[in-house]
Amino acid sequence: QPIGALLLEHCRITKEEENVFSISFIEEPERKYCFECDSEEQCQEWIEALKRASYEFMRRSLIFYRNEIQKMTGKDPLEQFGISEEARFQLASHKQ
Repeated sequence: QPIGALLLEHCRITKEEENVFSISFIEEPERKYCFECDSEEQCQEWIEALKRASYEFMRRSLIFYRNEIQKMTGKDPLEQFGISEEARFQLASHKQ
């Protein structure tokens, strides 16, 4: 059974030692959670998966692919959903 949940925003994932990684938070650097894996390979898989799980990573990916699609097709792929002008889906340089 899970004993809790961690919100992965503004966190730092660090390789500690063999088969061990930690999650700490930028706002609370003294709060640190260590996790031990069965193997080094499993440890690396967890680290990569956790880094990709954050909202900011997904937002940046969406912006990147949105811009690539727009370059290729000339159309904004988010326009059909009525969210093409939302600031959270804009590059920092395009924010007003």
